[in-house]
Amino acid sequence: MSDVKKVHTKLGEFFATTICGNDILSSALYVSGIAAVFAGAYAPFVLFAVACVLVLYRSVYREVVEALPVNGGAYNALLNATSKVTAAFAGVMTILSYTATSVISAKTAVEYLFTFFEKLLPLTQLNISVDQLHAWTLPAVILVLGAFALLVIAGVKDSARVAAGIFVFHVITLTVFAIVGLTYAFLLHVDLHAANAAATQAIVQSHHGLWPTLFLAFSACLLGVSGFESSANFVEEQAPGVFKKTLRNMTLGVLVFNPLIAQVVLSVLNVNQIVQAKDFVLATAAYQIGGLFFLGWIAINAFLVLCGAVLTGYIGVSGLIYRMSLDDCLPVFLAKRNVDGSHPRIIIAFFLLCSSILFLTRGDLLSLAGVYTISFLGVMTMFAAANLILRQTRPDLKRPYRAPTLVVILAFSATLAGLVGNLLIDSRNAVYFLLYFIPAIALAMAVIFRRNILHRLERLLTFIPVLRRKVLHAYERTANARLYVFLHHTGKLFRTLKYINDNENGQHITIVHCKLGDRGQREEIQHILPELEKAGVFPHFNIDYAYIDQVFSPATVDQFSRTHHVPKNRIFIGSIHSHHEFFYDDFGGVRIIS
Repeated sequence: MSDVKKVHTKLGEFFATTICGNDILSSALYVSGIAAVFAGAYAPFVLFAVACVLVLYRSVYREVVEALPVNGGAYNALLNATSKVTAAFAGVMTILSYTATSVISAKTAVEYLFTFFEKLLPLTQLNISVDQLHAWTLPAVILVLGAFALLVIAGVKDSARVAAGIFVFHVITLTVFAIVGLTYAFLLHVDLHAANAAATQAIVQSHHGLWPTLFLAFSACLLGVSGFESSANFVEEQAPGVFKKTLRNMTLGVLVFNPLIAQVVLSVLNVNQIVQAKDFVLATAAYQIGGLFFLGWIAINAFLVLCGAVLTGYIGVSGLIYRMSLDDCLPVFLAKRNVDGSHPRIIIAFFLLCSSILFLTRGDLLSLAGVYTISFLGVMTMFAAANLILRQTRPDLKRPYRAPTLVVILAFSATLAGLVGNLLIDSRNAVYFLLYFIPAIALAMAVIFRRNILHRLERLLTFIPVLRRKVLHAYERTANARLYVFLHHTGKLFRTLKYINDNENGQHITIVHCKLGDRGQREEIQHILPELEKAGVFPHFNIDYAYIDQVFSPATVDQFSRTHHVPKNRIFIGSIHSHHEFFYDDFGGVRIIS
């Protein structure tokens, strides 16, 4: 769930993998506890099945992102494949996903650190009880969230080298934990089979059978693949060909570490112990294996990795909300930058959002995981849907790779089933989710349709002249926004105007034609525009025409943008076809609408 500032040097496979790898492999610190709660001794098998979902989604993400390689993930894919309304749903769910993962990461980081301090207390002269220590958990989480909010506002950005250092340390730690844990169990002949079997049987009975147990466990443990979407959020910063390698590397990491760590934990602790320590299960296992030193190692590693996830959550949500604000999906008020280039209004709003959901759930990991999993699975499912929709709405779009249709359908079905499973696990998770989703999507809809809202409001305020004039001024400012459409021929003109009518607030549209030497198409467009105006199909549109005597290319669009001082997100184009020598990302953020 990362977003990285553009740099001149594109990231190679190693650095790109470390950034998204920190996100996805941080789940190894808490997903084993969740798996044991729901599946007992079956936890490693459930986590392996969950990892297999990534094998499916590798193809789904690769097709869409290599066709539309710009930052934004599911939001960007749906923005270019469907309508702004649909994209806004994905954007809001991604924001909630960032919210929950930042809170979970901060909460789990504090739990690991406090577990270490708890074991240190008897060795100190401090007159502090364990209960007093843990009473500070929520305030400490707020402190972590607030500290990183201030760092990001001050201009501290994610560093590829720092991320690489944390990632390497984390992988070494997980590897050592696995080797030492299995060696410990083998040499000491630890036999927890009977205790784990009894606890697992009790779990199965409580869920009314093995298959319901495995289904609910699978649904809850899909949290373990969170972060897989993060590579798509900074694809513009990756060198050509790197994105598909990051997907492969993340998949291999989850396939190897999550089931293996769960098996190590089950070899060292019984299921009941794991359930009691679900928020910091690796710390408890580490203390059992190697005492205070090993616990300290695991705790420090967990704190670093999870705090890194908090930082990337802030940076990721900042970039996403900024993009949505510029696209008129959220208030542009949020997009204001400070002198350090960050967005303090976005960061403060996100901090308050994280704090509120922390207190609403009282910091309960399973409740937070439920909210996060609903958001995350919603985004993943919408991404698979975007893949299928893109094939229908943009069939001619240039694609370096095409995923098998069956794979896309299976991926969609897997995460949709997980979404349903999480709703069945605890209906309160849906309530928590909707408490945030409904106001957020309502705000987005109000921004997207503000021209119509202001128009109706202006009519209702006829008898209040002062307010009416202010609303009318706001309406005119909104409607006067200019949009630019690069059009090849008239065949897609009506569809293009209908898209703008349904999705945009601006009513001033410039049709730009840049087909060198093609007088026939030029004359046809010039002829049809007055006829369209006479027909009164879109009477509120003010349409004009511009001709560029150059071949359509990224350089032509870039020159037009700079000459006319037009932001790239206000420029619309048609699909990039296979016969073109360039790709979509060469245009730098324009939108495909036909």
